[in-house]
Amino acid sequence: MKRITIDRSKCSGHGRCYTLAAPFFEPDEEGFPLILNETVAADDANLSLLLAAAENCPERAIAVADEV
Repeated sequence: MKRITIDRSKCSGHGRCYTLAAPFFEPDEEGFPLILNETVAADDANLSLLLAAAENCPERAIAVADEV
């Protein structure tokens, strides 16, 4: 399993995460991302979308890590 986190102190609300990985994020009323599910299976077919969102975050606010 992978765990998704967002460092809210870094996020500026660009929206790349929910644009690139809609299965995992959606915007709140101010345009900041909400995580739809904090964990995802390592073999999830959409995992590449999640990783692309993390890599394309301008502030590097998204972290995807192995769940312990």
